Amino acid sequence: MNEKMNLTETRLILNKLGVIPNKSLGQNFLIDRNILIKMINEAEISKEETVLEIGAGLGALTTELEKKAKKVYAYEIDKILYQYLKDKFSISTNVEIINADALKSNIPPHDKIVSNIPYTITGPILENFFYNSGENSPVGIMIIENSLSKRISDIKKYKNFSRIGVTFNAFMDLINKYQISRNCFYPIPGIDLALIKIKPKTTLNSFLKEPMKRKFFIEFIAGITPYKNKTFSNSLKLFIKNKPSLALTKQDIIKFFKSNSISDEKVFHKEIDELIATCELLFEYTN
Repeated sequence: MNEKMNLTETRLILNKLGVIPNKSLGQNFLIDRNILIKMINEAEISKEETVLEIGAGLGALTTELEKKAKKVYAYEIDKILYQYLKDKFSISTNVEIINADALKSNIPPHDKIVSNIPYTITGPILENFFYNSGENSPVGIMIIENSLSKRISDIKKYKNFSRIGVTFNAFMDLINKYQISRNCFYPIPGIDLALIKIKPKTTLNSFLKEPMKRKFFIEFIAGITPYKNKTFSNSLKLFIKNKPSLALTKQDIIKFFKSNSISDEKVFHKEIDELIATCELLFEYTN
C-alpha cells in the first residue's frame, strides 16, 4: 500500500464513521507504511512479549503488533474508534481493545510500549509508564514531538535543559531517534515529529528505586528546572517556597549547602548524577 492509497483509505474510514479528528485528543493518524514498519522493526517484539499501545486510532499499528506479540493491549479513548477497533479485531486471539484513558487506568503488565502517542500528553506518559516503574520500566518505541526529542537527547545545551530532559535521562536511555515528516500523518500536525526508541537504564541510581524517593526526585526536578538560570541555592529556595511541607528556612538551606559541600553554580551547569545526589541529601535532611 503506498502513502496515497493509505491516506485515501484513512479518509474514507473516518468519513464513514463520522469522525472528525480531534486535536485535543492528539488524533493525527499515521498514513505512511514505511514509518509503521520502521516502528515494528525497532520494537524487536518476540512471541513471548506483551505490548501496550496507547491511542490505537484506526488500528494500523495494532494490526502489525498482532502479528508479532503474545498479547496486545490497545487503548483507545474515542468511543467511536473503540467500537470500530472492537469490530476489526473481533476474532483476534491476542488483541484486547480497551476504551479508557490510559493515564487513568490500571494498566496490565507489559514488556514494551509501541505507540503513536497523543503528543499533548508525552510528559505524563513518560512519567506514568516509564519513570514510575523504576527498574521494571518497559522499552518504548514511540512517536513524539521532535522538539521534545531534542530536549531529551542533548541536555548539555542551555535551551534543552528542562524538566523533561533531566528527568528522562535520570531514568532512561535514548537508543535511537529519527525525525519524521509531518506529511506522514493525517491531518497534518502543526509540529515536527520524531520516532524514538528508549530503554530503562541498565543500572538505575539506587535512590530512584523506591517509589517515595522517585516521587520526591520528580517533584524536585520539576521545582528547580524552571529556574535553571539561577544559582542552585536560589532555585532550591523557590522549590521549597512552593512546597511548604518541607518547612525549611533560608538559614536551613545555607546550612544544608555548607554541611554537604554543595557547589552553588547555576542549575543548568549541574550534571544529572549531581542533581540526584543533592536530591537524596535533601530527602534525608527533611525526613
